[in-house]
Amino acid sequence: MSQGADRYWQRTSGLMWTMMALWLVFSFVIHFFVNSLNSIVIAGFPLGFYMAAQGSLVVFVVMLFFFAKRQDTIDREEGVAEED
Repeated sequence: MSQGADRYWQRTSGLMWTMMALWLVFSFVIHFFVNSLNSIVIAGFPLGFYMAAQGSLVVFVVMLFFFAKRQDTIDREEGVAEED
């Protein structure tokens, strides 16, 4: 494997592992604290319920757009981007 391909893979896999860690946090870790978060009420809804039902979904959508933009940037910098 060439040095450029190694660097491309390191950057891509680093992005992937970062996104996986964030996914783990917003999928599981926050939900472990639902009971303690439920003591905080916002607009009539317990915060734990809100984070489980809405907050995580919003974060996932933001993560998808961030991942796509960042991967496109990596592809362009490494010269492997698809043509527009």
